[in-house]
Amino acid sequence: MKRFTEIDEEFVCSHCGKKVPKLGYSCRNHCPYCLYSKHVDINPGDRAETCQGTLRPIGLEIDAKKGYVIVHKCETCGKIRKNKAAKDDNMDLMIKLSAQHED
Repeated sequence: MKRFTEIDEEFVCSHCGKKVPKLGYSCRNHCPYCLYSKHVDINPGDRAETCQGTLRPIGLEIDAKKGYVIVHKCETCGKIRKNKAAKDDNMDLMIKLSAQHED
């Protein structure tokens, strides 16, 4: 089974309600406006997760290869997921996230 399936599609954010456009260069996996995501994947892009909970941004990490990585926590099951930040993500929210991180 593939560990990464590239799916780049537009969607309406279930947290803030804004229409989110395709990313254009990779997979769009969170809202660039509020940074929330949805717990839909076991492996990136597989859409095999049954939880379907809301992934709340709780922190920001810096990876030497990936750059900024948003840390999300599922509000339904509590799992932690990490997603690479996109070029058009809300930088003000990312700065706020960099000052907090809950385990």
